[in-house]
Amino acid sequence: MNDTDTGTGNESGRDFVDGAVDYKGRPVLRSKSGCWRSAYFIIGVEVAERFAYYGVGSNLITYLTERLGQSTVTAAENVNTWSGTASLLPLIGAFIADVFLGRYLTIIIASLLYILALALLAISTLLPSECENAAGHSSCSPQLQVIVFFVSLYLMAFAQGGHKPCVQAFGADQFDADDPEEHKAKSSFFNWWYFGLCAGPTVGIFVVSYIQDNLSSGLGFGIPCIIMCLALVIFLFGTITYRFAEKTQEKNAFLRIGRVFAIAARNWRVKPSATSVEDGRSGITPRQGSQQFRFLNKALVSHDGSNECGTVCSVEEVEEAKAVVRLIPIWVSCLGYGVVFAQTTTLFTKQGATMDRSIGSTFKIPAATLLSFTGLTIIILIPIYDAILVPLTRTITKKPSGITLLQRTGTGIFISIVSMAVAAIVETKRLKVAREHGLSDDPHATIPMKIWWLLPQYLLAGAGDVFTIVGMQEFFYDQMPSDLRSIGLALYLSILGIGSFLSSFIISVVDKTTGGNGGKGWITDNMNKGHVDYFYYLLAGISAGAFVMFVYAAKSYVYNR
Repeated sequence: MNDTDTGTGNESGRDFVDGAVDYKGRPVLRSKSGCWRSAYFIIGVEVAERFAYYGVGSNLITYLTERLGQSTVTAAENVNTWSGTASLLPLIGAFIADVFLGRYLTIIIASLLYILALALLAISTLLPSECENAAGHSSCSPQLQVIVFFVSLYLMAFAQGGHKPCVQAFGADQFDADDPEEHKAKSSFFNWWYFGLCAGPTVGIFVVSYIQDNLSSGLGFGIPCIIMCLALVIFLFGTITYRFAEKTQEKNAFLRIGRVFAIAARNWRVKPSATSVEDGRSGITPRQGSQQFRFLNKALVSHDGSNECGTVCSVEEVEEAKAVVRLIPIWVSCLGYGVVFAQTTTLFTKQGATMDRSIGSTFKIPAATLLSFTGLTIIILIPIYDAILVPLTRTITKKPSGITLLQRTGTGIFISIVSMAVAAIVETKRLKVAREHGLSDDPHATIPMKIWWLLPQYLLAGAGDVFTIVGMQEFFYDQMPSDLRSIGLALYLSILGIGSFLSSFIISVVDKTTGGNGGKGWITDNMNKGHVDYFYYLLAGISAGAFVMFVYAAKSYVYNR
């Protein structure tokens, strides 16, 4: 495009961003679109979404046990199942966005569903929880409140599944990786994204949990609904600044990768009387080649005399498939972290509910409030990491991100293991205090031990998140093919989802194993008679084993550049 095509007469071709257009499909100027001017709008809608999600989720186990009358084990399993589902649904939402709707439209639809779900949650608290008889007839179903509540809860999970991966991917899309300055800014974007992502929950947990415990559950669910409405309006205001991926006639990435596997499978079954692409033209290095991906390399083979297998895949298509396959060992080895991550909104909260939560003579903080200290830790450490640690390590390693993405992730996993060990030690102390004061048999007793004893495990959880969560976000975004990056972020979220399901499964197994024959298990309704400390030690051991797997997988990983 020449100068006269721009309408300004003084922009050169370098001022336009390759592969990006505006909301009307026109080429976009680098100086007037994308980067932080767009990212601020997108971060804003994510802050609101996290405010809503954690405002509901952080105090959910308390609502289920105290308002809906569920046991601790049942409530913990329900919370883990819900959060696990919420973390897996982004795989569906990302697929819909990347293949059909696009990220922008998916964000708008998901936001509207989110608003509807939160409104229904608020309405569910107004429904009668018990039947009221009028003229000898039941005027309600005793399960109506529970049904509406869980339908709304899972509608919220479904909306979050379309919202979360698309918003983050759309935000990262505003930075051009081919521009040196914007490439550095993109690395910072993931740090500041998580900063904003944690600022929302920190405020949400403080405000919503207090309102739910002391004022009204309906108001506690209604406030996030209003916040989400405002956030959607703000997101729409930023539309004129956004960069959108330019639509091309290129085959969809799912089809490209599927074609590689299909041709490789056909060629694998054919007798090896074949001529393959020469190594010099294929660009396959020994590290990427036959030893590690012998199956996929079959897609580069052309068989003489075979009409069915006469067409080979391009080297780029095969390398794209390899890039996806290489993520699998990393994904699996991160699951141990996902199990540990699930504890902060379940058993950590139940621990705190038994302890002295008073401040002064009258004020008592909700047990879920301590989760906000995880967010505060992240809010404090992210600027330190981005402004001090990254530039310092960058001078040594010469890498834009300071340390590699997998080094960052592994550091956080190690910290999470320490947090579980600390949580176990504190719980052992809590149980000892309960026994010394003769309170073990009273499930409603307040143990004379301040809730602030739990702070170290929450602070360590936050420190671990700064490294692992941000590291996984950038890693799975950066290492996926460009038009599958929503799927990449959904893969990172699925680690947390599968971790929640695994946590629920482990709780169920531990409950049946340790509580058999009428005995008291490790996890009971009376936290003072159980042994959650043993459970924490078990999780620390599981996570340590997964960490060893992660180190091995990370050492052999070849980055997709």
